[in-house]
Amino acid sequence: MTTSGIDLGRPTSGDVLDLISDDHRRFELLLTQLRQNTADRDAVRWAFADVLIAHGEAEEELVYPVLRRKAEDVDAHDIEHGTEEHAEGNEALLAVLELKGTDTQAFVDAVEELSNMIAHHVAEEELSIIAPARTEVSDRVRRELGEKWAARRNELIDQHCGSLENVRRVVAKAEKEGLLDDE
Repeated sequence: MTTSGIDLGRPTSGDVLDLISDDHRRFELLLTQLRQNTADRDAVRWAFADVLIAHGEAEEELVYPVLRRKAEDVDAHDIEHGTEEHAEGNEALLAVLELKGTDTQAFVDAVEELSNMIAHHVAEEELSIIAPARTEVSDRVRRELGEKWAARRNELIDQHCGSLENVRRVVAKAEKEGLLDDE
């Protein structure tokens, strides 16, 4: 379960919207590596887990509440939907992490489902939350939020928030809060 040598990103400052978008590109890169049989898929899945969980937790804790207050075109529905999609992505991530090997059809299928979920969420979040926030939230607020978000994200990665036990806890909490469909 080592992630050494994989770039998890360690931002310390910047516009929070740019930092979030940078992580979205990192998700895409790591998911590409998971789909290829040439990468160390086991290391990549644990690295992806750390980045995805840290990203989402810091976003829900620090970014979503501020954007909801400061951006007129980011409404409660957008935030709630984003939170639900984080929960669904985390649930799909858990399915990938719980598989024993990375060279099975079950792994390929689980990664495909995870990839599709993340791609959908990234597109929606960038259109319905990030785009309006770029014009409706001041540069100063976005920079201050970027520093806080980056610090929290890095702290969570340092705590290995993508561990199997923690991802199970995050998914169970989302289920309890009614964020996951019973489908």
